[in-house]
Amino acid sequence: MARVAKVPAPIKCGEHQLSFTAKTLVMGVINTTPDSFSGDGIGADVQMALQQARGFVAAGADILDIGGQSTRPGSEEASVEEEIRRVVGPVTAIAAELDVPISIDTSRPQVAEAAFDAGATFINDVCALRRDGMVQVAAASGAGVCLMHMQGEPRTMQHKPHYDDLMSEIRDFLAERIAAVMVGGVAEAQIMIDPGFGFGKTVNHNLAMVRRLGELTSLGRPILIGPSRKSTIGEVLGHQDPQQRLWGTAAVCALCIVNGAAMIRVHDVEQMAQVARMTDAVVRGVPEEDDE
Repeated sequence: MARVAKVPAPIKCGEHQLSFTAKTLVMGVINTTPDSFSGDGIGADVQMALQQARGFVAAGADILDIGGQSTRPGSEEASVEEEIRRVVGPVTAIAAELDVPISIDTSRPQVAEAAFDAGATFINDVCALRRDGMVQVAAASGAGVCLMHMQGEPRTMQHKPHYDDLMSEIRDFLAERIAAVMVGGVAEAQIMIDPGFGFGKTVNHNLAMVRRLGELTSLGRPILIGPSRKSTIGEVLGHQDPQQRLWGTAAVCALCIVNGAAMIRVHDVEQMAQVARMTDAVVRGVPEEDDE
């Protein structure tokens, strides 16, 4: 219980750090793919990425997550060279202008290394650093990392996912990955975990995971979760267009924060930053001088 109650130490990201003491952090998603499930892919357009990044930081993003490979169900992999081309220009431009940590959303060591050279300082990996070379790259860089649970892989993950014990299986997987990457040289204090909302899970799996999210705090690492615009919200609300899922996303983000999330990964930064701030006020209280 003492481990559960303890606030994780800040995660160092280059000259920045992610501190979880005062508030829930907001990660803004910048998709440099042409085929993002959420309809916001911008390709490798550096100016569009920079404009989006400026807006996100002004709206309250604490970290930006840049990805050049779609992980939507059924997605096919781009080549390593294409993924690098999509992310390096935006990362370079954003790092040169904005004082904000940059995460690279990738499972490939070559892409992570190229992004680090361009200014990224965090790895958000849907494969939890399982690909050959990823642990070594993460350890050598000293970057923060997020290890995500996914049953299967993006092309097949939604083909009848099944669990005998949902939360135990997620928790056991993440515990194993934490131990494995630490053996590989990644410091425990650099690690976040993500239960993988929408990754190899049915609608009911996702809803149960949000309800029971607090069980993962027993692992002692800050929890990142990304329900933003996901199909589960569309299924519940009857919204086929991902951009119509704003209010459903807001509800899920608020519940995740109540149940222990330390960071939310979102497309609609301005709105979800307000959701996080209001939810934090309920969960944590507000400083006395700000209380009316």
